[in-house]
Amino acid sequence: MGKLTDKRIAVLMGGRSSEREISLKTGQAVHQALLRRGYEAVAIDVGDRLYQDLKEQDVAIAFLSLHGAGGEDGLVQGFLETIGIPYTGSGVRASAVGMHKVMTKTLLAEHGVPVPPGTVIRQGDRPSLTKVLREAKLQLPVVVKPVSQGSTIGVTVVQRMAQWKEALALAHRYDLEAMVEKYIPGHEATVSILGTAKEDETKVLPAIEIVAPEGFYDFAAKYQKGKTQYLCPAPFPTKVMQKIGDLASRSYKVLGCEGAARVDFRITPRGQPYVLEINTVPGMTATSLLPMAAAQVGIGYDDLVERILQSALVRAGRYASRTKPESE
Repeated sequence: MGKLTDKRIAVLMGGRSSEREISLKTGQAVHQALLRRGYEAVAIDVGDRLYQDLKEQDVAIAFLSLHGAGGEDGLVQGFLETIGIPYTGSGVRASAVGMHKVMTKTLLAEHGVPVPPGTVIRQGDRPSLTKVLREAKLQLPVVVKPVSQGSTIGVTVVQRMAQWKEALALAHRYDLEAMVEKYIPGHEATVSILGTAKEDETKVLPAIEIVAPEGFYDFAAKYQKGKTQYLCPAPFPTKVMQKIGDLASRSYKVLGCEGAARVDFRITPRGQPYVLEINTVPGMTATSLLPMAAAQVGIGYDDLVERILQSALVRAGRYASRTKPESE
């Protein structure tokens, strides 16, 4: 198969978020894959000179490998829209909503997607845990986390009253809003979705069960080798697999996602899934979950990168149709 484009591609990575180091690993892996496939690709560590870097490198397409604030929340997407450079993945709206966990849950719940119940506490507010549990109709354990963070940064499973103040302070260290939600016992799973060259089509990849030490998939469990088991495809009953695949696809479409995305779940021992969040720029290191799921259906890493690149080309086609003069 020939190259999808001869235009220069910039892999945008790094940035200033708390997920910078993971983003650099993702970006470097993507950059090498593009070079292997013969693309004219450059790697850019995103900073204050992004506009100048893009212009000096004569970049025509951006491959987004940015995680967290500034890269996954619609900001860089809006910037690229303004200067007319098509980019991979979801657009401004889906990125902004997907990054804000409360907005995601609210929108999904309105469309019948099951999400854990919870509440939000703004920075500066210091309600007692007893009051929060009563008003939100929750009981211990609960999960406390920043509203707009990834990689399980700033997350605490609160099992005792004594953990409350520290958990709330930790979440507020990373965000003005902290989310308190019901802890769902059972299994952790994730389902990746791939857009296709046709805008209305998606491919649901095999689910992965995540078996973390002590049952909590925190930052250390994610990124320290040997700490966590990944079962792909997940050994769930067929009905559960179908259900989480359908819910992942519905979540992707409700938010209006494009390109690659990953939907994270908790599944009760009785097989009831709850959507926790959606990741609109999933990790793409060699050991990340999206490439792992893709490999199960015969999509190698370099092929996967090209499939994600296709989402930028679809967007480029939309740009062209907007500026095309109407025929008389």
